[in-house]
This record gives sequence, C-alpha cells and structure tokens, in this order.
Amino acid sequence: MHAGVLIAGAGDVGMRAARLFAARGHAVFALRRHPPAEAPPGVTWVRGDLTDPSSLAALPTVGIVVFAATPDAREEAAYRAVFVDGLRHLIAALPVAPARTVFVSSSAVHGEHGGAWVDEATPPAPPGFNGRVLLEAEDWLAHAGVGGVSVRLAGLYGPGRTQLLDRLREGKAAVPRGQGVYANRIHVDDAAAALVHVAWLDAPAPVYLGVDDTPLPIDVLYDHLASLVGAPTPPDGPPPAGVGSKRLSNALLRASGFRCTWPDAREGYAALLP
Repeated sequence: MHAGVLIAGAGDVGMRAARLFAARGHAVFALRRHPPAEAPPGVTWVRGDLTDPSSLAALPTVGIVVFAATPDAREEAAYRAVFVDGLRHLIAALPVAPARTVFVSSSAVHGEHGGAWVDEATPPAPPGFNGRVLLEAEDWLAHAGVGGVSVRLAGLYGPGRTQLLDRLREGKAAVPRGQGVYANRIHVDDAAAALVHVAWLDAPAPVYLGVDDTPLPIDVLYDHLASLVGAPTPPDGPPPAGVGSKRLSNALLRASGFRCTWPDAREGYAALLP
C-alpha cells in the first residue's frame, strides 16, 4: 500500500489523525479550503473545496484517504453537498484509486432502540436527515472500489470539546431521569486513533461503531460530571432530540485489536479538568 495519506476535511478529528499518521512516518496531505500558513510537522497542506470539483485538480497520489469533512450548516443541502457529492468529487479527482478510504460517519444512522444494544449488524434507522445522508454516502462508498470503511462515531468529547461541562457549571443542562436513556461517547483522541487503526487493517469490516467501552445511562453520566465540576445535580428534563436511546457496542472494533485509551467517559472527562 502506498505510504501517502490524504486527510479530506482537516478539522479537529482529521488533524488528530493526521498527526498520528505523520508520527508513524507516513507522508500526510491535509485538504482544506483555506489552509493556515503553517502545517504540523510531517503534514503538507492541499488547497481544495470538496463541493467544487474544479478545485481538486492537483490532488496527490496516496494509498489511504480519510474523509473527515464537516458541512458549514446543519441543513440537508449542506450535508448532501459535502458527504454525498463531495465524497464522489474527491474519489473522482484522485490520480489513482486509493487502497483504503475511511469515511467518518456518525451513530446518527441509528435511531431509537429503547436502550437495547446496537452493533454493526443492527439495521440503520436514521431519525433525521443527517443520518439519512450519511447512510447514503456509506452505501455509495461500499461499492466504489476504493477499499471503503465507514466508522460511525458516537458523541465526541475531549480537549476543546467541553461544552457539556460548561452547561453543567452554568445550570443549563437537564437530563431525563429513570427513563433508560443512554449516552454513547468516545474521546476525540480515541476517535482519531480508531480511524488510523482501521486504515491499516488487512481485511476490515465495511462498518465499525466508534464508541468507548461503557455506554452509560445519561443521568448517571451527567450526575457524575456535575459532581466533578462542583455543579448542582441537573434537573429532570427531556432526552436529547433526534438521537434515540441505545447502547452502542464496540465489540467489533475491539475484536480487530483496537483499545480505547479512555474506555469510560467518566474517566476521560475527569482527565480534562485542571
């Protein structure tokens, strides 16, 4: 497999993955519409817009692509322009078809399961347009002949992603109590490491759930985090909209050899505190 790696959509998760690839000695290219003046060591910026095929004429030859793009707006048209059309534009513009293409998807493709366990064999039932668009992109990639693997990430937290802690401190977070509603999380560094891990598997599954080892009742998680930051216990309130209650299993990812550095979000969040 060619050692070159292209990170398409080099935001937070993408750049964390880029640094991991670079640390392993790979030539890493990071695609952005407006690259900053300097790049991390081992990373070369590539200017391009996934929604504009004419801007992708000078892509490098690589063996691995990580598609980690994010839309500008939470609107179906914006999602489709990036995840469906943008993915196709990128693959068509590459000089040589990559041996592996890792698509950063979301657990949003799974809806309400009444707190039951969900894995890669569970039929997707996206409750919103975001999940439906991502699922369409996953399906296209699986048949594109570019070694497609989709990683459905759960809720991300980590450095720079502490909004929940802030809301708890400010008394702005409510939580459904005693309703069996589960939270599924993964630390952003574990998410990036999972992308790198599946990129080098010899015979990967077409889909993996990117989640930690410990899905928690959401009231258990919120109460614990409130105690960590010295905030009052959050009041009872409605569950998060458009998510659905389920316990995501990472058994398939673990069976491939991956291990989370932060297997329990309670420990991961605690490590973020001064």
